[in-house]
Amino acid sequence: MKATLFVVAGALGALAVVGAIAPAGKNWIVRRFRTPHRLRWAMACAGGVLLAALVMSLLTPLLRSLLEGLVLLSGASLLVGFLVSPALRIDHGVATQPRRVLAIGAHPDDLELACGATLAKLADAGHEVRTLVMSAGSQGGDSTVRTVEASSGSEFMGAAEVQVHDFKDTKLSQQGQEMVQTIEAFIKDFNPDVVMTHSGHDYHQDHLAVHQATMRAARQHSSILCFESPSATRQFNPSVFVDIAGYVDVKIHAVSMHRDQKGKPYMSPERIRSLAAFRGSQAKQNYAEGFEPVRLLGSAVGEF
Repeated sequence: MKATLFVVAGALGALAVVGAIAPAGKNWIVRRFRTPHRLRWAMACAGGVLLAALVMSLLTPLLRSLLEGLVLLSGASLLVGFLVSPALRIDHGVATQPRRVLAIGAHPDDLELACGATLAKLADAGHEVRTLVMSAGSQGGDSTVRTVEASSGSEFMGAAEVQVHDFKDTKLSQQGQEMVQTIEAFIKDFNPDVVMTHSGHDYHQDHLAVHQATMRAARQHSSILCFESPSATRQFNPSVFVDIAGYVDVKIHAVSMHRDQKGKPYMSPERIRSLAAFRGSQAKQNYAEGFEPVRLLGSAVGEF
């Protein structure tokens, strides 16, 4: 009986440690729980103590009784943690009328930086999210790596589909008509209720080019929201806000998946969290993402 309990305890400890440390486990925890890093730390510590005590109890007969007690205590802590973990799940609600949302960005990391929390929240609530990235970012990094990161980031946020195109970044303004045709085709195929893209108030020439191409491609669309990029100008003036409480760590992790761009100031967790807090103060919430509406049909947005 004791041997069986020790085997179960060992498996539980190993599961906790691997789940907390392995990339797949980390992604799963961050995507589903509030304060995910504290949860991972607690899991790793409890699982590590359990495994260490288990091994030492087998190797040190004189301390076996004490160590066996520590094994039981650690195992009980993990079991209690697993039982109470549902209370730590991110509260996202469930949409009674799911919408289709299309988000269009210029570069592989733009959507995560600008509206990653909103897209993740919408996907969790049951809305269908698809993303369209116009360039692979070859001028700003390794395009092969960045294409994979764009797909991984969108999948992490919950997008049902991501398309990464190979228009030449830094020269998107010279490919306006081609981008319009690409966006038009995506809109015709997906028929989104809401389109999100860059603001016209943006210093980056590629962001501005994608904004203009989207305005032309979605000229007949009733609901267009413009998101905030790190290069947005002081004229960016959001009047639509999405409460992202519980999703700031999701956004930070989605941004961190773009390792090719690691080290740039606007990629830092501190910068991301501070902007979310600033927009939250404007919306009278703890954290928010802000959008400029080009036009917005209430029935299209629904339960956003």
